[in-house]
Amino acid sequence: MRTILVFILAAFFLLLAAPDGPRAEDDDGSQDRTDVERPGRTGLPIPRFVSLRSNEINLRSGPGVRYPIEWVYRRRGLPVEIIDEFSTWRRIRDWEGTVGWVHQSMLSGERTLRILPNEDDIPILLREEPSATSEAVAELRPGALGKLESCEGEWCYVTFSGLEGWLPRADFFGVYETETLD
Repeated sequence: MRTILVFILAAFFLLLAAPDGPRAEDDDGSQDRTDVERPGRTGLPIPRFVSLRSNEINLRSGPGVRYPIEWVYRRRGLPVEIIDEFSTWRRIRDWEGTVGWVHQSMLSGERTLRILPNEDDIPILLREEPSATSEAVAELRPGALGKLESCEGEWCYVTFSGLEGWLPRADFFGVYETETLD
């Protein structure tokens, strides 16, 4: 009897000392989230943007291979937002708001962007300078992926398949409204 009691107490203290699991979800399935940046378990800020490292990445319902695959991404370089961390797993959100877990090895620190759809399906103009009156370098269609280089105020310097220029931050997914990038 004494051995069982010691075992139960030891298990209880081990549970207390275990690292935190994923954050509890609200009744509506969403997690508590503030727009205030906080350090994650890795010491990096949460939320933060990263990109997908491979052309095939499984999005899981939980942080581990035992959780079912809910979605498969098939586009390397797609920007995603890390919104939580658990061990070697990252909870991400894509440009459509889809949320799930991927292994950290499937993510890259490279900053990329995705041109957002607009109401009239009008191409977005890549500009020579950070100004709406500047000469257009190229027309970009919704869904186009590019690399994010830097941001100044409302404009970001980007590259698309060798073309470089400026885009208003409101036209793409992959950067925060007030984020500064050098």
